[in-house]
Amino acid sequence: MELSILKDVVIIFAFATVVNYLFTKIRIPTIIGYLLTGIVAGPSLLGIIESPHEVEFMAEIGIIILMFTIGLEFSLNHLIKIRNIVFFGGFLQLILTAGVTMLCARMYDMSWASALFLGFLTALSSSALVLKILQERGELTSNYGRTVVGILIFQDIIFVPLILLAPMLGGQTTHVGHELLVLGVKTLGIIALVYVGNRWIMPRVLHLIALTKNQELFLMSILLVCLAVAMLTFNMGMSLAFGAFLGGLMISRSEYSQDAFSHLIPFKDTFTSFFFVSVGMLLDLSFVTGNIGLVLFTVLLVVVIKTIVAGGTAFFLGHTFRGIIVVGLALAQIGEFSFILAKAGQKYQILSDYYYQLFLAVTIVSMAASPFLIAIGKPLANLLLKLPVPNVLIKGLFPLQEIEVPAMQNHIVMIGKDSRSLNLSRMACQMKLPYVSIVFDPAAARARQLKGETVVYGDAMNEPILRKAYTETAEIVVISIGDSITALGVIEKVRSLNSHAYIMVRSKHVSDIEDLYEMGADQVIPEEFETAIELFERVLKKLLIPKGEIEAAISHIRDDNYGIFREKEENSTFTLSDEIPDVEIVALRAGDHRMFPGHSLKEIHLRKEFGLTVVAAKRGEEIFENPGSGFVFEFDDVLYILGKPEKIARLTQNGKG
Repeated sequence: MELSILKDVVIIFAFATVVNYLFTKIRIPTIIGYLLTGIVAGPSLLGIIESPHEVEFMAEIGIIILMFTIGLEFSLNHLIKIRNIVFFGGFLQLILTAGVTMLCARMYDMSWASALFLGFLTALSSSALVLKILQERGELTSNYGRTVVGILIFQDIIFVPLILLAPMLGGQTTHVGHELLVLGVKTLGIIALVYVGNRWIMPRVLHLIALTKNQELFLMSILLVCLAVAMLTFNMGMSLAFGAFLGGLMISRSEYSQDAFSHLIPFKDTFTSFFFVSVGMLLDLSFVTGNIGLVLFTVLLVVVIKTIVAGGTAFFLGHTFRGIIVVGLALAQIGEFSFILAKAGQKYQILSDYYYQLFLAVTIVSMAASPFLIAIGKPLANLLLKLPVPNVLIKGLFPLQEIEVPAMQNHIVMIGKDSRSLNLSRMACQMKLPYVSIVFDPAAARARQLKGETVVYGDAMNEPILRKAYTETAEIVVISIGDSITALGVIEKVRSLNSHAYIMVRSKHVSDIEDLYEMGADQVIPEEFETAIELFERVLKKLLIPKGEIEAAISHIRDDNYGIFREKEENSTFTLSDEIPDVEIVALRAGDHRMFPGHSLKEIHLRKEFGLTVVAAKRGEEIFENPGSGFVFEFDDVLYILGKPEKIARLTQNGKG
């Protein structure tokens, strides 16, 4: 039995585990760890990988599954919406990058054919790397994420014509025109198949399979679609990765797409790691050390050219200055398909061995730098905005219409562009509550403005944007961003403007709660924990546990798990919750509880029966603070009641009208 591949897998996993553990401790992206694993274990250093071709095969599977999951997260409708980005933006980025690179290469006395070919090599970016990072950051469907994805899709589409162009640039005669025509017909056929499969076939097929309640059958059917569509497109002259993306699009419309995505995550993460290891194995360290100055200079030149060109493309697509910087840096590396194209260039003698090795070194180093470049995109944009940047760059070619927000006070400010923030604004609108939304996504802001919502476009980290929403006079500020670092910065800015606002923050993890409270948040809602609470509450309801007991139990669970983080510093301003952390004030309408209307506070024995206190009552626009025992409640009064959550729950359960 041949065990070399198993030995290689063990070696790769061992190296990757150690390297990624160390990198995680010092907060370096794991992708760098995989690249380093390939460099160390590859032929240029230790040379302990005996079956590099098998590793490359597993790497190809990783790219297929990665692109398939990207297709699942995307949708055919979404792709149709960004068709202008795909074809106009993608074509513009490709031609400009190839043109500028060709001019630079001609300065080094390369032939025009070699220079043009090198330009196309440089123009391609790494779909596997960039999309994996965007997927992990949850930014695939963000405003700049859509542009990056659209340009990468065009690069994947144009890859095949570039392969057909290689022999022609190498001086070999071939029927390129005929092959392109045949490829065009095949492309139309596969697009039609994807559309029909997405709209009618796959939703019904997956529904029938799901009805069997057989998870193995469901997973096998998902993998079958992924690999079958990838093979079909490959046999038609396209790349396996692009075919897998189309396969994901076929399933994206189905209600089972998210279930399919969750099943594939372990496969995606495992096999994608092999791709980055295989890329690291290609690096020739002796060439790099012997030409270190040239390699670093060329990497810098490539990053600068691609950042400027991709950023310029983003500008023509209407992005603001931040979008220009972020898109430019996201596409600043050279991609994996360029390896295949470079091999074709070497085969047809378009590239010499020296330039081929230089290209490999520059590609791998630029890919290794990409996670850092993407991470610094937004901070760099904020830093550059302090310079005298032209107004047209700041606002973009198609600036949002400036809306005049009337002076407001005691209103709600909602910060975020996710579905939770959107749903919250809809609820506030339905309840006729005064609110302003701050959205850092021009497309989302424009869509909500057209619906008549009061939306301010901009970054909530900037004080002028917060002031435009009258944050300094707001009563409640809701921050639903997700990224804890950004949320901390926004809390600090809000608190500096408004020391009295009640700040509510959504966080992804319970571990973020302490930092958010220390920065100035009044209430933090950890998404992962609240989801578990909601599920548990539904379980208790199904078991017919009384509502009062459920609410009391949930209150204790919350207090036990993260109530400690509500504690403030000893020298902080006094609040009731500091001294009595297990009480709250709720608003109840008198007419909803039969014990209140027509009775005085003395008659209902609220403190004796329930241990609760009415601290205020609102009748119309008039507020009655600390109403006396003779105060008689009316049907439309709003009562503000102080007490422990479990006692309020008992009142709600027993006093309903």
